[in-house]
Amino acid sequence: MSDKKKKPKRIARKLLDKYRLVILNEETFEERISFKLTRLNVFVVASISTIILIVLTTVLIAFTPLREYIPGYSSAALKKRATVLSYKTDSLQQVISMNEKYYASIKKVLQGDVSSVDFNKDSIVQAVKLEANDVDLNPISEDSILREKVDKEDKYNLFESATSATNFVLFPPVNGPISESYNVKEKHYAVDIVVAKDTPVKSVADGIVIFAEWTASTGYVIIIEHSYGLISVYKHNTSLTKTQGDLVKAGEVIATAGNSGELSTGPHLHFELWNDGYPVNPTNFIDFK
Repeated sequence: MSDKKKKPKRIARKLLDKYRLVILNEETFEERISFKLTRLNVFVVASISTIILIVLTTVLIAFTPLREYIPGYSSAALKKRATVLSYKTDSLQQVISMNEKYYASIKKVLQGDVSSVDFNKDSIVQAVKLEANDVDLNPISEDSILREKVDKEDKYNLFESATSATNFVLFPPVNGPISESYNVKEKHYAVDIVVAKDTPVKSVADGIVIFAEWTASTGYVIIIEHSYGLISVYKHNTSLTKTQGDLVKAGEVIATAGNSGELSTGPHLHFELWNDGYPVNPTNFIDFK
């Protein structure tokens, strides 16, 4: 029992034993600095220093920009940018959704509410798939008489028979040789006019721009809605001078011809003409030469 009582005393004596820390000059052995220490003092000073170091490190990490250099901590600026990009992404998704609905409505206008099962990849408008063998092309006598009468009354009139429409004249968008003609069987509802790059493209008549955007397959495309159910389409342009909603006059420059889009094979204008949702041959009403 006496040994057990002596043990704590020995530990306390060791902690309180005094020591001297002396710093001497190596050459002269002159005493420069000396400190009186005990093991307890050394332990207390070391503990306090460690605590202070931990506190300072925590403050630096939590309240200064130094924390951004420590792996695992994100930058406040990066968080702000990420939040802004998130809002922009959401806005862009809404714009894309609205554009998709708008393009769908344009297709319906061009289609004239005609259901379709096949379409030409170089045309923005779908057409009904009909085989020549499935259609009886022999006209009846009444039909022949009516056709002859209509041809005599309105030989070059594209539009409905109305007094105000008889003087409606179409202006040639460009002048040049035709490299590919209008062909219903091949579903090419347009004429391709060869022109030099950056040739001004003009509106065929007064109207309003209902579409003016870039498309991957046909490059810069502009579509104009005119009077009497007429719509004109201009593709493969280098640039557009009009935007959606602009009013244009007949002969006014709306774009510059070019070779844009995956389906283009050289500088030319792909020109389509639609009336009441059906394609018509532009060469019947416009002289491109």
